This record gives sequence, structure tokens and C-alpha cells, in this order.
Amino acid sequence: MLALLLAGLVGLVIGTVAMTAFMWSERRRLPSNPPLSPLVPEPVAEVLSIVRSAYVVLDSAGDVLHAAPLAYSLGLVHGVGGDYPRLATRELIALASRVGQDGGLREERMTLRRAHQVDGDAILDVRIGMLGSDRVLLLAEDRTREIKLEATRRDFVANVSHELKTPVGAISLLAETVEDAADDPDAVRRFAGRMRRESTRLTRLVSEIIELSRLQGGAAIPDASAVRLDRVVGDALASHLTVASARGIEVSVSTRPGLIAFGSAQLLTTAISNLIANAIAYSSPETKVTVKARARGGMVEVSVSDQGIGISPENLERVFERFFRVDPARSRATGGTGLGLAIVKHIATDHGGEVVAQSAPGKGSTFTLRLPAYSPDNRKSTLASQSGKGLAK
Repeated sequence: MLALLLAGLVGLVIGTVAMTAFMWSERRRLPSNPPLSPLVPEPVAEVLSIVRSAYVVLDSAGDVLHAAPLAYSLGLVHGVGGDYPRLATRELIALASRVGQDGGLREERMTLRRAHQVDGDAILDVRIGMLGSDRVLLLAEDRTREIKLEATRRDFVANVSHELKTPVGAISLLAETVEDAADDPDAVRRFAGRMRRESTRLTRLVSEIIELSRLQGGAAIPDASAVRLDRVVGDALASHLTVASARGIEVSVSTRPGLIAFGSAQLLTTAISNLIANAIAYSSPETKVTVKARARGGMVEVSVSDQGIGISPENLERVFERFFRVDPARSRATGGTGLGLAIVKHIATDHGGEVVAQSAPGKGSTFTLRLPAYSPDNRKSTLASQSGKGLAK
């Protein structure tokens, strides 16, 4: 019985080996399958791998063969669900098809919706041409940022020119009037006072334009140190108490000792000063302005509230724009430039924080400057790296 079992096992092994040898021999005799030709030739793929532009390779009918990830991000190519990738717009498809049929080179500037709506639209310079005999190459450069910066620069120059004309023209006119009224001392004194106010406004406008330009052009805060908010609030408030008292406006201050932010004491003083100046300027006489500093959710906050005219919802969205004024007539009367809140916004952003506004018509406004809290746990190490600057005073 044992002999029969061993004989069976030996036969099974021999049969398996023979079958394996036969199949291996047959496989060697059959021709191997040729490798699939790549959709994009290897030399072309190597070149495209170092191209910084967004690119899409298509066939002559306009179907997408290969696309860079940036092409999806910019909205050139969509791949939704299980569908194969397609060019995002009919305009792009038509342009690629014409190049595939007729050859040549097409160049267009177009606006496309990005992959995520929150990113807004992308402004692209698109070039489409033949790649070999049966492929079409689409290249796109994102011009969104530079076009928006150029538009912002043009608007800024136009606004500055307009704002400078008002006080300069007023001073010129008042000078002529003083000259004509040389024999009237009372008129001369009156017009001289107006000239002084206009020159003060002009000086303030130029200073704020310079300050805003410096903030927009700078990166890191050069004189960063630990800043005690109670001291910064006190310094910011000092220059406005006389104006507030003259108009019968009560200023209430509530700051908790020990609140520390990290940044520039000078810039933070400027930001809070601008918020207080705005609150006083847009408050009616015999009202109250409240300044509070507190810690909240890992941030330190300085809020300035008034009982003034308030701001409508549509204007609330624009209050941080340069030269925007809720009430132009009141701004002219108080010497406002329309740059104060724009400066506050830049200072907040440079400090890694934000400034937010809450208001309603007739119910006053609250502007809150939020900054990352400076933890006592890392204060010593940070101050040591600042060459012993210590707490800003």
C-alpha cells in the first residue's frame, strides 16, 4: 500500500514538471506582445516635465491625452465623475480643433473659472499649436495676479491724483483770496486759518500715502518685539483726548493688564489710533466711544466702539478700501483721507491677524483688531532672539 502511494506521488511530480516545461517551451515560441506606444512621445514628455506653464496635449480632434496638474487647477481641464478629462470650455475645444485641422498657431487671452469657486476667475494667456503631425499642444500662462496688481496700481494713482488736487487747489485759491484781501486783516486771518487746515490735511494725506506704500511693499516687521497692549492703547488714545473733549465725547477705556502681542509697537499704535480717530470723527457730540482690550480664543483683541451714524451693509463691505468714505462730507470736514482703515488692515495682516467691522445704520460701529496672543511660555526665548529689546514701551 505504501509503495503504491509513493509511486502515485512520484508520477504527479513528474507530470507537473513535464507540463510546466511544455508550457514554457510554447511561450518562448510565441511572439511577444509589442509595448503600447505612449500617448505622449518620451522626448516630448521630458521637455514638458520642465515646462513651468500649464500644458495640455490633445489629439487632432481636441480630445485630452495628457494634462499637467496645473491645467486642472487653472480650470483648463475638467474631469468630473467617471468621465474622461475634457477641455473646460467650448471656446477652448473649438480653438484646439481648428489648430488640429488647419495647423498654425492660435493665441488668446481668456477668463476661466478655477477648479474651486472660492479662488475666483483666472485670466490666462493661451497658446495652441501643433505638436508633431497628429498632436496639439496647449500652453497657458496665469496672468491673474499681475493684471489685478496693474489695475490696483492704476486705481491707486488715479485716486491719489484726485485726492491731492482738492487740498492743493484749495490752498491755491485761498492764497489768491488772501492776496486780494490784503487790506482786510480779519479776512486775512480767516483765510489763513483755512489755508493752515488744508495744508495740514495735505500733509496728513501725503504721510498716509507713504505709510500705506511702505506697508504694501514690506514683508517682515523689522522692529518686532513683545508689545503690551495696555501701553499701546494708552499711547494711541493720548493724541485724541483733546478733540474728543472739545466735542463732548466721552472715551471709556477697559484693558486687562498682561495682554501681550508680538510685533511693532509703533505700527500697532498707528492702527489703534486710526480706529479711535474714526470713532470720534463719526460720532455725534455728547456720545461715548469705548476702547476694550481682551484675550479671546488664543487671540488678543482691541475693539473700538462708537455711538455714531453707523454703516450700511453695502458700505460695510468696502470700509477697508483705500480712499473709500462712508460720509465724504463729514470726512472733508474732519480732514479724513480715506486711508486710515486701509492702513489698519495692512498692519493687522502683517502681524498675522485681522480687523473686522460690525455696524448698522443709526446704531454705531465696532471695529475689532485681532492679533495672535503672545504666550508667556515662549516670551523669554523670543525676546532673547531680539537682542534683549525687552517689552515695548
